[in-house]
Amino acid sequence: MSALAAPAASDGVTATELDRVVVTATRQPDDALLVPAAVDVVDAADLHRALPGLSLSESLQRVPGVVARDRQNQAQGLQVSIRGFGARSTFGIRGVRLYTDGIPATMPDGQGQVSHFMLASAGRIEVLRGPFSALYGNSSGGVISMFSADPPAAAEFSLGADAGANGLRRGTLSWHAPWSDRDGGVLLDGEYVDDDGFRDHSASRQVTGQAVLTGGFGEGGRYSVLLNSHDLRAEDPQGLSAAQLRGDRRAASLGALNFDTRKTVHQDQAGVRLEHPLSAHHALSLTAFGGTRDTAQMLSIPAFVQADPLQGGGAIDLDRQYGGVDLRWRWSAQLLDRPFSLVAGLEYSTSDERRRGYENFVDDRLGVVGALRRDEDNRVSGRDAYAQADWQPGDRWRINLGVRHSEVRFASDDSYVTAANPDDSGRLRYSRSSPVAGVLFRVTPTTSVYANAGRGFETPTFSELAYRADGASGLNDLDAARSRNAEVGVRGRGRGIEYSAALFDSRTRGELVVVANAGGRSTYANAGVTRRRGAELSLAGSLSPRWRYAAAYTYLDARYDGDFAACSAPPCDEDDLLIADGRRIPGLSRHAAWAELRWSFDADTDLILDGRFTDRVYVDDGSDESAPAYAVFDLAAERRFDAFGLQWRGYARIENLFDRDYVGSVIVNDGNGRYYEPAPGRGWVIGLKARKTFD
Repeated sequence: MSALAAPAASDGVTATELDRVVVTATRQPDDALLVPAAVDVVDAADLHRALPGLSLSESLQRVPGVVARDRQNQAQGLQVSIRGFGARSTFGIRGVRLYTDGIPATMPDGQGQVSHFMLASAGRIEVLRGPFSALYGNSSGGVISMFSADPPAAAEFSLGADAGANGLRRGTLSWHAPWSDRDGGVLLDGEYVDDDGFRDHSASRQVTGQAVLTGGFGEGGRYSVLLNSHDLRAEDPQGLSAAQLRGDRRAASLGALNFDTRKTVHQDQAGVRLEHPLSAHHALSLTAFGGTRDTAQMLSIPAFVQADPLQGGGAIDLDRQYGGVDLRWRWSAQLLDRPFSLVAGLEYSTSDERRRGYENFVDDRLGVVGALRRDEDNRVSGRDAYAQADWQPGDRWRINLGVRHSEVRFASDDSYVTAANPDDSGRLRYSRSSPVAGVLFRVTPTTSVYANAGRGFETPTFSELAYRADGASGLNDLDAARSRNAEVGVRGRGRGIEYSAALFDSRTRGELVVVANAGGRSTYANAGVTRRRGAELSLAGSLSPRWRYAAAYTYLDARYDGDFAACSAPPCDEDDLLIADGRRIPGLSRHAAWAELRWSFDADTDLILDGRFTDRVYVDDGSDESAPAYAVFDLAAERRFDAFGLQWRGYARIENLFDRDYVGSVIVNDGNGRYYEPAPGRGWVIGLKARKTFD
């Protein structure tokens, strides 16, 4: 995805300045009104106005079709889904492709992380939903890409501090400056976050640093370099049962306290992007990246469960090295005397990890690293080739055709082999071609309608291949989920209003589902057929010069389309549990809405009221329990002013204004019935940031 400036005067819309917008999956520059796909941008103003910028859940709720749930558990991370894809993930993000400044944050097996996203320095977040996301490869729902702010015209130094309920403490530091001789600059940002947590045993500490360098070279060439480091230490309170939820909402599970469940992560990443025109019609771009991610996690798997010689232990030690390269060529020409462009490329990515498992006890002491129970080297690699053509057969028409062929290989070499624990080594290979097609008609200079369709696929992640439902050794023999997707939509803008609407239908065969979830460990299987149908609507505009509004609504009907057998806990017997045709897919709400009303007292003062509604969410495949629907409101104020030679931004925010008790997220199919992750009651957060500009 990429962004572009407002259209030229020849587009006939000089009276309206268009915002920067996303384009299709091959990042071709174009006006949003000429993109036959559901795309949205959250710009810097909406990212930072009266918000601390601690989580994507703060800003992505304004994008229809996207759910980003703060689990109040930094050890498990954010829960993100697009059009229902990815909601079942128990940790990390899957089913959605992630990028930061063009560098992938998703591994070739489809597992992604956003913990290292530097939101404090973000300039915009771009979201692509629907069939065209298949052109990014191994994903189903969509793409989320964060871009750092552009370098300023003059050097800036800033310092910020935030404080809030439940012991939240945060400090930020940044230096942004242009280069003296070429267009570009340097962005240096650091952040420290310390939080006691809303629940017992949920404290966390995070330190993140990032450097972005951009500039030009040669005749029209551009480069950007990204360096990022992230360190996390977090306790894990785990979920609560319905009975525990009715008691102490702040409580941690007994297992979490007994085993001191916790997680530490250290990640370092570097990436570079080069773009260079070869001629007036040809251009090349290259993206290369690499990094390491070291994770240690203590689970609450009981000691007696680990008496099974095939059990991999309750303490995880995972060291990962990853990297990749993407080479892309673009050709711009004429086809039948009409503008035509073709983008083609090759991509290779790999992730090598050393995974070791240990007992989480020594004698009678729990929550300590004990004897070795698992030792293996895992490697997943992705090889992709893609092409996308964009043609304008008429002034009002645009046609996009694309295809991506992906091959994902898994290899596991087991070094922990005993008489009672056989060799778990294995190899798996998945291959799929994903075509997409879209057409757009520009009804007026400011209104477009579009339709598109495509196929996609989603492989299991290594975590989903790690444990078999039948309890046997070896890789979990799962199929890739294959989906067929279609959507129609309209978007436009008029006097004081911007709007978009879309209808979508997705049918998935071989859906990857959780069949058991216990002690922080999940076991997966393939379901039969699932279907997701829905509608999305967004509105934004002005009621008057001082009053602005924005709203988003999503309707999602996600069901199993056919009976399938699952099990309540591994090892599984055939037909242990039958999930009937028509049951709702758990982890998803049927209705979700968000709205914001902003009053600008003057040019430097804003008062903001926002609210969100989430319908009931089922927590298991049998639809036996659910988290109830809720509506919550936040009230915030922001003031911008100059004093002592500095530019200041101060804000105050009251969250959950009416102190509503609600469940913020759920753990699907938890084997112990601990499905619920409660959200905080009424809370507060304040912040102050000072910036010095050097002319």
